[in-house]
Amino acid sequence: MTDPRSRPGAPAPLVVAAGLVLVEGLLTAIYGLGELVHLDGDRLAMGLTTAAFFLAYGIGLGCCAWGLQRVHTWARGPVLLAQLIWLGLAWNFRHGETRLIAVLLAVPAVITLVGMLHPQSIDALEHRDPR
Repeated sequence: MTDPRSRPGAPAPLVVAAGLVLVEGLLTAIYGLGELVHLDGDRLAMGLTTAAFFLAYGIGLGCCAWGLQRVHTWARGPVLLAQLIWLGLAWNFRHGETRLIAVLLAVPAVITLVGMLHPQSIDALEHRDPR
C-alpha cells in the first residue's frame, strides 16, 4: 500500500510543459548574457537593466520549470503568465519578415499551455500534498 502523502511523478503533459519552459528560460537567460557582453558606453544603464531583467526572467523560468517537474503548485501561475507574455510577443511579430519569430514564440507557448491545462496536469497540481 502506498502512502497517500507520497508525491506521484509529474504526468507526461506537465513534463513536456516543464521542458519547454526550461528551454524558454535558458534562451531568455542567454539573451540576457548577450546583452551583458554587448554593453555599450552610450547606453550603459539601459544595457545593464535589460541584461538584469532577462537574466532574472530566464532564471525565474528555470526555477518554475523545476517546480512544474516536481509538481509544485506555486509554479503554475508564473508559467501561465509567462506563456501569455510569449503569445503577446508572437502577436506583435506576426507580420512581414518577423513571421518566423512569431511562430517560434507561439508554438512552444501554446504547447506549454496545452500541457499545463491538460486534465492530468490539473489533477496532479490540484491534488498535490501541500507540504
